[in-house]
Amino acid sequence: MKIINIKKIILSLVFAFAVSFTFAQITEPGDPPGGGPGGGDPPVGGSAPIGGGLVIMLASAAVYGGKKVYSLMKENKEELES
Repeated sequence: MKIINIKKIILSLVFAFAVSFTFAQITEPGDPPGGGPGGGDPPVGGSAPIGGGLVIMLASAAVYGGKKVYSLMKENKEELES
């Protein structure tokens, strides 16, 4: 019965990552030629993308989730053997 729950968790995680990576590929249209009406100065705080940090956060969440699932499976296997 617990194996079915673990399979549901793994399937849910795979689906969530597939959806998030699909939406991560969507890009905004570029600026019109000739620049915008505000001039050419970059915004305050720079114009650094947040994509790299988002990927690192998702990867670390996947590793953490995988470790938790592995620990649960290992614990359940030990209980069944006893």
